[in-house]
Amino acid sequence: MVGAGTNHTRPNLAGGPAVILVRPQLAVNIGMCARAMANFGLCDLRLVAPRQGWPRTDGYEKEADAAAAGAAHLLEAAKVFDSVEAACADLHFVYATTARERGQHKPIETPEEAMPRAAALIAQGAKGGFMFGPERTGLDNDEVAVADRVVTFPVNPAYASLNLAQAVLLIGYEWMRASGGGAAPFAADPRSPPAPREMVLSFFDYLEAELERVGFFRPLGKAPVMRRNLRNIFHRLELSAQDVSTLRGMFVRLVEGQRVGAAERRAAKDAGPDEAGA
Repeated sequence: MVGAGTNHTRPNLAGGPAVILVRPQLAVNIGMCARAMANFGLCDLRLVAPRQGWPRTDGYEKEADAAAAGAAHLLEAAKVFDSVEAACADLHFVYATTARERGQHKPIETPEEAMPRAAALIAQGAKGGFMFGPERTGLDNDEVAVADRVVTFPVNPAYASLNLAQAVLLIGYEWMRASGGGAAPFAADPRSPPAPREMVLSFFDYLEAELERVGFFRPLGKAPVMRRNLRNIFHRLELSAQDVSTLRGMFVRLVEGQRVGAAERRAAKDAGPDEAGA
């Protein structure tokens, strides 16, 4: 299954720190992590002693591919290691993700704090990685000891456990921001030009005349204030020329009723006085 936002005709970002999943337990979670990585241009997936081996060749392989939602290429390219030390051997800096204070006197940073440093080091040619522990227990103390620094998430202290793929997603998002890709990928369609004041005042004159005709401005002593309030409502909207045209057309139809087309007029004329209701 490929997501609605997938577009293989556009440039595919690739790079960033390695994502190191230590003793992952479920193939579907590995697939979801691959999807999160692809969302933010991360491409180096490393698996340390996955519980049921890798690559999968049983029924769970399809589940992992489906969970990856178009990022199966990351699953196919994943590197498998027997130990954390082996997975980190070629890296120049390593972060351990954890929700618990480990008493190891390492610098502790949020993803927002960690990623600018990581992006700067990678831009200089260094290689880095972020370690994530198994779903149920997280990294153990010896695994955390391999890392230079600890990264933790500012979450509800009473419920600090994150889904594995969610944690990867948050790291990926901060990587995208820190590496210069934090701007929105598209912009709103340009609006029509601002409505000329003459056009706006003409609309007000028409609307207020029709409201006066049906007795809206009552009591009469409050009519000036009501007119000002009405105009200020529309001024706050910063109306475009198209906005004013649409609003005026809408009110005209409310005032004049259903539009009668040329075909209906001809049919009424041909029907004669009796059938036309004359």
